[in-house]
Amino acid sequence: MYEKMVTARYYEERLEEEYMADKKPAFDISKGLIPGELHLAAGQEAAAAGVCAHLRDDDTVTGPHRPHHIAIAKGVDLERMTAEIFGRETGLSRGKGGHMHLFDPEVNFACSGIIAEGVPPAAGAALAAKKRNTDSVAVAFLGEGAIDQGGFLETLNFASVHDLPLVMVIEDNEWAISMPKERVTDVEDGSKRAGGFDMPGERVDHDDAVDVYEVAEDAIGRARDGNGPTLLEIQVHRRMPHFLGDPQVYRSEENIERHQQLDSIERLADDLRDRGVEDGDLDEIRESAHARVDEAIEWAKEQPLPEPETAYEDVWTNPPYGVSDTEPAVPVPGGDD
Repeated sequence: MYEKMVTARYYEERLEEEYMADKKPAFDISKGLIPGELHLAAGQEAAAAGVCAHLRDDDTVTGPHRPHHIAIAKGVDLERMTAEIFGRETGLSRGKGGHMHLFDPEVNFACSGIIAEGVPPAAGAALAAKKRNTDSVAVAFLGEGAIDQGGFLETLNFASVHDLPLVMVIEDNEWAISMPKERVTDVEDGSKRAGGFDMPGERVDHDDAVDVYEVAEDAIGRARDGNGPTLLEIQVHRRMPHFLGDPQVYRSEENIERHQQLDSIERLADDLRDRGVEDGDLDEIRESAHARVDEAIEWAKEQPLPEPETAYEDVWTNPPYGVSDTEPAVPVPGGDD
């Protein structure tokens, strides 16, 4: 878990450097090697590492628009994920998905930029696992700002009715974009939503990876044994803005500083030292993780950009583009006849 967490933290720090390097002196979101928004998850590593430590490649995980730490914990290919973020041809989706729409079928990971949108597909994966009589499980990560969305609440009901092997994990970083949690949600503890749908719910009040691991062990074990869904909420901390370039005028300096000081990685390092792990071993893990991240970023930057004509490939419409019941098919511009 420590290796996954230090990898995820350094990955976000390095992406911040690459993203901001060519957007100065005046911030321009359209410029640079990584144009568009970039949502980073520094401070939320414990939730992903503690939960995903129990998962296999055949288990499904869906993430929200702040997904890198979860993808790393699930084992998504780091080089191809980075190439995707840089919009390169060798990316997970040939550079067309970007950082909010990562998809790696090798380890059954996907995410979405739409709030709470990953929860219903995770329920679908759980239903498929049940119908196939396997012991695979599905896990859906979402933010505390997503727990009032209809898709989430409907999925709670569906998962309970069908007794699905599904675990939903709310990452509570206290901010739904720029809105504090208490101004948009009527429950302080999101896991209490479980009570209305006859399923277990539990909250971890601090981002301690070991505590998360233990709570997730019970929830995932329950799902794997055919005993239905669980809703978890984990307190995490948003060390970076909602998106890079966000001036965060809605947050006080005291709030930002508090989130900086509460560091789950240092908490886990202290716990490992108490259990007899030497500082040299921790340094070796961290240095290896940093080297892996640096190599992935340099590799991604060297990869080719997609050819312009490929913009019309991998595109699906209904009915297919240029096709109707009464007219012959029209070739897609730039595509095959």
